[in-house]
Order: sequence, then C-alpha cells, then structure tokens
Amino acid sequence: MTQVCIVGSEDVHLQYELLSRETARAALSTYDITEPFENSLCVETVSIGAAVSLLNDLNWYLVRFADACLVLEPSISADEWLSRDLARDVRDGHVSPEETGDHLAIYGVEDGRLVEPMYVTRVDGSVPSYDLRDVEETVVVRVGEDEFGR
Repeated sequence: MTQVCIVGSEDVHLQYELLSRETARAALSTYDITEPFENSLCVETVSIGAAVSLLNDLNWYLVRFADACLVLEPSISADEWLSRDLARDVRDGHVSPEETGDHLAIYGVEDGRLVEPMYVTRVDGSVPSYDLRDVEETVVVRVGEDEFGR
C-alpha cells in the first residue's frame, strides 16, 4: 500500500480544514485517516498513481492549507518518502524509481511535529545527519532536482 501524508501549515488545523469542506471530505471518505505527525493527515492508497490522483483532487485545499505532501511507495523505499512532485514524475515515467534517491529533504521531528527541512545530497549511499537543531527523530523525503532547496 502506498501512503499519502499531508502536512498542514502552521497557522491552520489541517484535518478540520479538509474535513469541513464537502469536496475534500468526499475525496477522503473512503480512506482510514491517521495522524502520524502533529497537524497532518495520512491515508493508504492502492498505488503511487492513486496517491498522486488523490493529491490532485485535493489540490485547491493543499495550496491553501498544506506545507508538504509526501508519498511513501514501498516498491521504491520502505522508509523514505517522496515529495508530491517526485511521486508524480515517477508515476508519469519522467523519473525512474532508481533515480529518486540523490536529493533529500530531511525533516526533524520535534514534539511530534515536522520542523524545518535540511536539503542535502546523498553521498556514498548514506543519509547525512540532521544538524539544524536537536530533534527526537528525522523523516527523509526524496525530492526532485528542481525542488532541491526550495
């Protein structure tokens, strides 16, 4: 199963904003919703294509209420997420799954919330340590070359 995680902007309550609107609520109605990080919404879809389609359906809301949209595709990596743009490029065949691991955004997790990403390039197959602040854990997100450092 492919997971989709939408991370809300700091100044909004993401689940309230999405579930209080009829169109977004309808798009999410068939999914079991979890909250892996504070102010996030996560669902499981059947494929990377379904994940990207769901994000496309919710785009109007995501532009207004979300800071990040992440996709975890187990056939690519069991523990590294893809950015929405990179997931779309993989689905569309513009980027092969093997070409997704070089550019990373590493988020810190502080008090259950994702905090500022550190943009890095993977060296020798390893993930550099997050050094922007002292955090409980990190979340690794593969990003496309055009997103690097945004």
